[in-house]
Amino acid sequence: MNTKSILGIIAIVFLVGCATSYPVGLKPPVDSTSKSATTLFDRNGSPLAYVARDDEFTIYSFNGEPLAYLDEDNNVYGFDGRHLGWFEVNIIWNHQGQKVGFTADSCPVFTQLEPFKGSKQFKPFKGLKQFAPFKPFKSTAISNVGLLDFLKEGRN
Repeated sequence: MNTKSILGIIAIVFLVGCATSYPVGLKPPVDSTSKSATTLFDRNGSPLAYVARDDEFTIYSFNGEPLAYLDEDNNVYGFDGRHLGWFEVNIIWNHQGQKVGFTADSCPVFTQLEPFKGSKQFKPFKGLKQFAPFKPFKSTAISNVGLLDFLKEGRN
């Protein structure tokens, strides 16, 4: 292949990658059974919540309770507008730079099977978003606050 062909292929790959509607940290699902959701696991590999891509990137518990949401910059917000953390590299990070939640790809332990998803409850209105604080340095530490407790911090 000549240089122009290689540059053309790189340009096409770049443009296709830029055209996705996923937040940067939320890559398309790998499995074919769950095209519209990404499961979030806690530090023990328990599936506790999922990101509904087809529902404005809302994070729901498996019983259908809307807990938080992701914005276009990978910020995790509560429905009261409080900034909770960031979703980057398939990990949810808190304000201390600690890991709070994981996708199957990033979970430090084997993941358990997902339960059935309950019917989605009505989402509360989104409050005025706080400004996101500066991102802390990422730590290898896992937060002592559980994933569900973390996501519920931003409830109205």
